[in-house]
Amino acid sequence: MENLSSYIDHTLLSPTASETAIRKICEEAWIHQFKAVCVPPVYVPYVMEMLEFCPIKIEVATVIGFPMGYSTTATKLAEAREALQYGATELDVVMNLAQFKSMAYLSIREELRQLADIAHERNALLKVIIETAYLDAFDLYTACEICAEAKADFVKTSTGFAPAGADVEIVRKMRSILPPEVKIKASGGIKTYEQAIAMIDAGAARIGTSSGVAIVTGA
Repeated sequence: MENLSSYIDHTLLSPTASETAIRKICEEAWIHQFKAVCVPPVYVPYVMEMLEFCPIKIEVATVIGFPMGYSTTATKLAEAREALQYGATELDVVMNLAQFKSMAYLSIREELRQLADIAHERNALLKVIIETAYLDAFDLYTACEICAEAKADFVKTSTGFAPAGADVEIVRKMRSILPPEVKIKASGGIKTYEQAIAMIDAGAARIGTSSGVAIVTGA
């Protein structure tokens, strides 16, 4: 697949991610022309500096309410505003699973709608991580519906911190549920070219991975 790099969000969200490691993924994104880098919020200003003179547009993504999702709405909104102020162009927010399992669907939709509004005001994208490892079939349908109603740009499978990550069949089900304008980001455990292609064939428009270089080079 010739344009595989354009699907990849080159990601480093380890709790021990150092500035040196962040610089390395920025250099790799530059070399391999990945779609985005996804980094902890504290590194957004640094990444903006690193990519300032890059000849191609590389999106700067960061995470909100990560990795558990049960921060208050006010906290998530503050995180989002700060990230956008520093230059982030994509926000990967964790849906509040604690509320979701309590069936507080309206509260979740309102939170995500506010986050979508904030992102869209700054011409940024909102990706909602629904953590599919914890969802049954009804939950998956409901979560996708909520994200679509809230005007999310992407629904994302996983944080990478749950017991399981992206699954081809789950991605295929998500694609059947979501309207065409809402895209899918498959993430969590995607380490090989074959896995990435399978996710794209199932309907994913982005691949979140820390193995981007190995995927595109076969190393």
